[in-house]
Amino acid sequence: MRPNIVFILSDDHGHWGMGCAGNAEIQTPYLDRLAREGTRFENAFCASPVCSPARMSIFTGKIPSRHGVHDWLAKGHLDEEVLSDELRAAFREPDPAWEYVWPKNQLQGDRAIRFLDGHDTFTRRLADSGYTCGLSGKWHMGDSYTPQAGFTYWKTVAMGGENYYYPVVLEGDEMVLKRGEYVTDIITDNALRFLEEQKGKDSPFYLSVHYTAPHAPWQREYHPAEYYDLYEGCPFASVPDVPPHPWSDLKDKTPAEMAALRRTNLQGYFAAVTAMDAGIGRILAALEEAGLRENTLILFSGDNGMSMGHHGIFGKGNGTFPMNMYDTAVKVPLIASQPGRIAENTCRQELVSHYDLFPTLLEWAGVAYEPDPALPGRSFVPLLTGREATGRDDIVVFDEYGPVRMIRTREWKYIHRYPYGPHELYDLRQDPGEEYNLIDEPAAQPVREELLDRLTRWYLQYADPACDGRGEAVHGIGQIGRAGAAAGGKPAFR
Repeated sequence: MRPNIVFILSDDHGHWGMGCAGNAEIQTPYLDRLAREGTRFENAFCASPVCSPARMSIFTGKIPSRHGVHDWLAKGHLDEEVLSDELRAAFREPDPAWEYVWPKNQLQGDRAIRFLDGHDTFTRRLADSGYTCGLSGKWHMGDSYTPQAGFTYWKTVAMGGENYYYPVVLEGDEMVLKRGEYVTDIITDNALRFLEEQKGKDSPFYLSVHYTAPHAPWQREYHPAEYYDLYEGCPFASVPDVPPHPWSDLKDKTPAEMAALRRTNLQGYFAAVTAMDAGIGRILAALEEAGLRENTLILFSGDNGMSMGHHGIFGKGNGTFPMNMYDTAVKVPLIASQPGRIAENTCRQELVSHYDLFPTLLEWAGVAYEPDPALPGRSFVPLLTGREATGRDDIVVFDEYGPVRMIRTREWKYIHRYPYGPHELYDLRQDPGEEYNLIDEPAAQPVREELLDRLTRWYLQYADPACDGRGEAVHGIGQIGRAGAAAGGKPAFR
């Protein structure tokens, strides 16, 4: 019997933000249970430390410099005409009510751009092989209104980040503003409806559950009191409390301002994670009640990492400018569980990447897959089943964010910013917190040269010159159109 697949993807979720990852303060009982009943990867990495390029790489297996999305998408979500009359009327107001401001900035006058057009996806291949594919939640790869990439069940939110209690969601044939309904619960409810529809069917299913949690905002009014109050007295000792990073927009804040910001942000962030975890618990219960759990792979990950005070940053790669590549920005949670097939209560130390998900999921589903020389990913099914104890120590992880590129081995990390820097080099054995930049140390120059050479050659192999990010003016404040040769002379970035 072909396995079902449920892929749960969180938003801006640091690898450190789970109990099973060693955080004794955050409450994630269902993620912890998945880790006990499956395999957790300690060293999993995104393709880019920001949402849209990371998600494009997950679904296509391509690096950003091959699919052409290099920043979070601030435009291209949908055609404005698919919005409800209420939303469009509010947008015409010169000073609309506060709940309309965020969607107005992104959706007024917007035109859908299908950034995935022309790219293969693992979901399309699953659909072509007989899987019923469903999506509930965040899309953020262009044209969130129209089903694509093999999905026939399509319950999306309009943008990337949404106001938790006033999200814009697809309901019927239009995008509407929901009032007083927590978006995490909406996403969970729609996922459960899909599972209910699969009962009694002979064909296998794939379900993407894309939460917007724990993306900002984090103030008390955006999250249920039952979760926010859990952390009222929490000291948040699990998160570093350090001065603002000199590249962040927090650098001019006073210590008192930073202390207040830290408490608000962490309390809301932890609350959002725990609320999402409760939704995951509901999905687990539904699979078990339907007798589907043993034949269903559950895969949990985050689209990118997140610094929540780490290095003096509240943000991901664009929490600073120049954009950063700290491990807290590029490492993601990754857990896989299927009883009887995946090794239980196991933590793997090998380096894996979101590039690897494309071949891994196809192999798991039994879909024939010929390795594509344009894709760098490698299936880690042997790691899931415990058949491969070693053999990935030579794996090198690469990340990019526009003109910023990273190469990371077990021992070293090198960050190169085209064309002028600044560059960074860290000895991760002696400095796992990435506090001491060795870029100018004479003794470290042979390592720097070797890593730069490997980085250069790797991107020459996998990048497409027509959409290479090394020459793009990415500032981390949003992509508004196609980039590279497809831009047609128009601005691609804010």
